[in-house]
Amino acid sequence: MSVTYIEAAGASIDTPRDKPRRNVGEAMLRGMVCRCPACGKGKLFNGFLTVSPTCSACGTELHHHRADDAPPYFTITIVGHIIIPAMLAVELMYRPEVWVHMSLWLTLTVILSLGFLRPVKGALVGLQWALYMHGFDPDSEDDMPVAEPVASPR
Repeated sequence: MSVTYIEAAGASIDTPRDKPRRNVGEAMLRGMVCRCPACGKGKLFNGFLTVSPTCSACGTELHHHRADDAPPYFTITIVGHIIIPAMLAVELMYRPEVWVHMSLWLTLTVILSLGFLRPVKGALVGLQWALYMHGFDPDSEDDMPVAEPVASPR
């Protein structure tokens, strides 16, 4: 099966409005160090994982991000790729008791998870900003529907 696009005379198909290109790598690095992906000066987070609604330095709106479950997913993947080979190497080389494994690897897993979670979320917010995803695109409609008020029964 093939798809053929037919163009009307003089009309182009899906011509997006020109937007300035944003440097994806730079935006992700700025987010990774918990700074605004647009300017690199303002703080990205208010709390541990709460993204600031706007940048305090340049005023860029940051509340549009939709990181959701992606930061924990990527954090688990990264930490798993560090812990599992290290655990296997220690087991093959030293053969420690089970209690040593439990105390060492559980502690290290928690520390690494908490250490990676914030930079990973910042990088994902930077990626969304750089690619004009969700509400970061000035031409897009609001992607969060407005809740209709519920009528009270009489």
